[in-house]
Amino acid sequence: MTEILNKLYIGGQWRDASDGGSFDVLNPADESVLATVASGSVEDAMACLDAAESAFADWSARSPRERGEVLRRAYELFVKRIDDIARLITLENGKAGADATGEARYAAEFFRWYAEEAVRPAGHVGLAPATGARIVVHQKPAGMAVLVTPWNYPAAMGARKIGPALAAGCPVVIKPASETPLTMLALMPILEEAGVPAGIVNVLPSRSSGAVVGEMLADPRVRVVSFTGSTEVGRKLLRSAADNVVKPAMELGGNAPFIVCKDADLDAAADGLMVAKMRNLGEACTAANRIYVHEEIEVAFVERFTARMAALKMGNGLEDGIDVGPLVNAETRDKVDHFVRDAVAKGAELKLGGVRPNGPGFYYPPTVMTNVPDDAECLHDEIFGPVAAIQTFRDENEVVCRANDTQYGLVAYLYTRDMRRGMGIAERLEFGMIGLNRGLVSDPAAPFGGVKQSGLGREGGKEGMLEFQETQYISTEW
Repeated sequence: MTEILNKLYIGGQWRDASDGGSFDVLNPADESVLATVASGSVEDAMACLDAAESAFADWSARSPRERGEVLRRAYELFVKRIDDIARLITLENGKAGADATGEARYAAEFFRWYAEEAVRPAGHVGLAPATGARIVVHQKPAGMAVLVTPWNYPAAMGARKIGPALAAGCPVVIKPASETPLTMLALMPILEEAGVPAGIVNVLPSRSSGAVVGEMLADPRVRVVSFTGSTEVGRKLLRSAADNVVKPAMELGGNAPFIVCKDADLDAAADGLMVAKMRNLGEACTAANRIYVHEEIEVAFVERFTARMAALKMGNGLEDGIDVGPLVNAETRDKVDHFVRDAVAKGAELKLGGVRPNGPGFYYPPTVMTNVPDDAECLHDEIFGPVAAIQTFRDENEVVCRANDTQYGLVAYLYTRDMRRGMGIAERLEFGMIGLNRGLVSDPAAPFGGVKQSGLGREGGKEGMLEFQETQYISTEW
């Protein structure tokens, strides 16, 4: 079992908080205390920036191949410890074992992908048509980066930011969510062993998130802020970043539509919805939130999907055969329960679940609702739980308008047997990512991100490294 580490990690050293502060991390399955973790202060945040500044020049001067080899070793070491990391994810986040293992493998892939991307920096040489000058364009490390990650993917969200930052030559300070800091702390010995120098990655758990992040963004040494979380918090960080013109990369909220056309393969669509809705127990910005099924196939589709949901087994994610673990905390569970009660009170029909269980742990059962009215709160906010809210539609123009009728634009899902129809609808949907006959869009090789109020920039793919780079153009003659 991976050792549970509970201190700040600054400049390659494990430290207590400068003011002695700490907070408890709970096991969502039984509400017991897993660990008491040091809570970083503003003074500790400045120590992180000092450590990153000291390490920056050496790391950025290393060749792309050298940085890539360090990331490659990090991938290999991570894979060797997949089982331990997955267990730690389950302990602090609650997700079932298979889901935790899937996250750990996904996280590892970012180190492998950016090990390969590190040696393929973008750039070009050209001849200016008007002046005859030579145009030399290349990418440089943007500078020190502050990374703020959420609790729903304790390993993957950090890896998705650390990988490209290190590949680009940037040092980072990462502030993990207070609910789930242990997995990110457990990653540090792996990075040390892989050869990441002291000061290049610093981890600052803290209950004073606003103060420590705000103070770091006010420091002129910080040049990038990468945040994954709610749109509300993202707006606040953008305001803070504006004062020093810090480069923002924001992956914010979502309200994903899942459209099942009349000609869809119903079994494939039901399987895809199980992934889009129940991956990570629905605690994901990519989770299918508004499910639109053509009225002529609703009964057949709901029957298939409900049977799949009913077959899931709920319990402690560390036990064999468990599909549905607890939600991360009481607040999340109570919000999910509120959404269901609100929808039912307004006329929705419960097909499955909908009853909050008694006993310890933050559990909520797989739930299916049909005839969900337009004014149900769950259609206008992220459910972040195992609840499927189903409505019907009659034609494509109608469903596209309804799908686009949201401030969010992260991801949409669409099932049809007709690829011409599918591509036509996909191009009309106002979302940064489309799952066409697929319930999963996340991939280290693809640019992950949204439009409208769902964020700025992209993570993953070639684009992910550009978030940590600045373009420099040199004009010369020879």
